[in-house]
Amino acid sequence: MSDLPTYDDVVRAHERIAAHAHRTPVLTSRLTDAELGASLHFKCENFQRMGAFKFRGAFNALSRFSPAQRRAGVVAYSSGNHAQAVALAARILEMPATIVMPHDAPAAKLAATKGYGAEVVMYDRYTEDREEIGRALATERGLTLIPPYDHPDVMAGQGTAAKELFEDVGELDVLFVPLGGGGLLSGSILAARALSPGCAVYGVEPEAGADGRQSLREGRIVHIDTPQTIADGAQTQHLGEHTFAVIKDGVDDILTASDDQLVECMRIFATRMKTVVEPTGCLGFAAARTMAGQLRGRRVGVIVSGGNVDLERFTELVRS
Repeated sequence: MSDLPTYDDVVRAHERIAAHAHRTPVLTSRLTDAELGASLHFKCENFQRMGAFKFRGAFNALSRFSPAQRRAGVVAYSSGNHAQAVALAARILEMPATIVMPHDAPAAKLAATKGYGAEVVMYDRYTEDREEIGRALATERGLTLIPPYDHPDVMAGQGTAAKELFEDVGELDVLFVPLGGGGLLSGSILAARALSPGCAVYGVEPEAGADGRQSLREGRIVHIDTPQTIADGAQTQHLGEHTFAVIKDGVDDILTASDDQLVECMRIFATRMKTVVEPTGCLGFAAARTMAGQLRGRRVGVIVSGGNVDLERFTELVRS
């Protein structure tokens, strides 16, 4: 595929977003290191603008629009984080945004998307096709469609999170990355191969929606029904053509985590590291904990993808 992004695209994306995206902190935990027998470095994208890594890719993509595209506006579809990211990036760049969101999107994500000034078009994620709705809106209104992951500019932007991690802590032995549609994982692979070539990279997706692992095993993109999982940011039905092309050649393996494991990680983040992480953001840490025996004495990176979770929902989950 000729238009796949490279690490040079990640570098250029980093230059574009530098004045607008936060360089998020890398946190450590003495107790977690002791539990796993490893040195863990958490890249905390829950502290990114709008609360997730998605701002990186969205701003990079929208910043490359032509004047005519900016005047017409952008359309995107998302369960919440890409929605907020596109809405915020569009507001900063002074262009209209239309976002297709599911009726059951977390209230906080829906409110934030509207708060950034975007028009929201609702749909049923279990009976309607968001991609079809997005394409129709793009055609009808002359908008530019920016999908949540399967776009070279989005992938390059997401890779800036891993780029910063390696720049801040040096080379790593292992990197765990949450996986939905593959934008963050594919971008992280590009950064890892350039900055820490000996680092093993693992994608981690919800146990209920292991389409990425199936795709890797079968060598083709596998489509599944919308998975039933608390990790709403990873309720994707398939990887993208661009993301899969990078992932299949660059990932060491794709792992899964159960909802119960995600909840336990939410508790650990809250109690030990005093930070709120959404279920999807816990995927990488959950996998690291299950692989503890293989990580002893190693330097491990964990990308914490976001922290956008309703307070009531957070309380309900960590109490259960």
